[in-house]
Amino acid sequence: MLLLSYQRRALRFNFPARTSRGALTEHVAYYLRLHDARQPAVVGWGEAAPLAGLSPDYGPAFEAQVAALCQQFNQARHATLTAADAAALVPAALPALRFALETAALDLAGGGRHQLYANNFSAGRAGLPINGLVWMGDAAFMRTQIRQKLAAGYQCLKLKIGSLDFDTELALLAEIRAEAGPQELVLRVDANGAFAPAEALGKLERLAQFDLHSIEQPIAAGQWPALAELARHSPVPIALDEELIGLVDPARQAALLSQVRPPYLVLKPTLLGGHAATRRWVALAEAAGIGWWLTSALESNIGLNAVAQLTGEYDVAGFAQGLGTGQLYYNNVAAPLSIAAGTLRYDPAGPWETP
Repeated sequence: MLLLSYQRRALRFNFPARTSRGALTEHVAYYLRLHDARQPAVVGWGEAAPLAGLSPDYGPAFEAQVAALCQQFNQARHATLTAADAAALVPAALPALRFALETAALDLAGGGRHQLYANNFSAGRAGLPINGLVWMGDAAFMRTQIRQKLAAGYQCLKLKIGSLDFDTELALLAEIRAEAGPQELVLRVDANGAFAPAEALGKLERLAQFDLHSIEQPIAAGQWPALAELARHSPVPIALDEELIGLVDPARQAALLSQVRPPYLVLKPTLLGGHAATRRWVALAEAAGIGWWLTSALESNIGLNAVAQLTGEYDVAGFAQGLGTGQLYYNNVAAPLSIAAGTLRYDPAGPWETP
């Protein structure tokens, strides 16, 4: 019989992580522990870490929902659990929890070694290109991060914008282009919905001078007609991010892509409902000729590893993913994940800390 339990950990940021929705100093993660009663030493781990202000399942009731899942699961006396079974056990309204149970099922099926998929990344044969994330802050703080990321060899930088004076943000982008010199550098920005629809196109026209790869979610989610108009006329390619959260009906998903026709999708398994849900978005995007990349959502290394190994199932060579958040916490779960020259790598023989 399989048994399910959970552990809670308050992850502490190394600095106040600012977005247009405010600053984060703590992020609570719930680790699901799945094992067979006959083999208690073989454990599958999954992470549920919903984000304040963003995740559909974030709130004071979440821990009770995690505990209820464990109780119901144990009462059902499951002998086996596939990832598909796991997804079916958790409602779509709890995407972070579904992601965690799917991950735990995949991990247990792989022998409890944090090996969720058999691909070149999970085998340690290839790394994944990632963007260097520059967090919001005052100009000096952002400038320091930019210089550190350039010195570390990142070929793609992503800036959170929308909290500083817009002219200051433009000046920072100009500095990046000047400091990067002749090297090729891909620049992305993420507005987290900070622009008002009436001002968005004007701001995008000013941003276009910096040869940006894309802008994530320039206006707040839920404004499909305005977003479609913006996608048609924007000189900077638009990537949908928050727009996808909570959109679980396949017909509505297809309707969004048909109406807005975005150049890119940003896919976060914790927010979208897990592994299978993310794969469905990838299939929809590719069928519509829409580009995409996968992104972690401030999980600790348990969740980051799961998102990275899922990413390794696809050919993303040369296209930076958003998988660098594991360095944010000073009490992260120790894991054999490392970043060098803008590439995330995994050592399958390396040690893991028990959450």
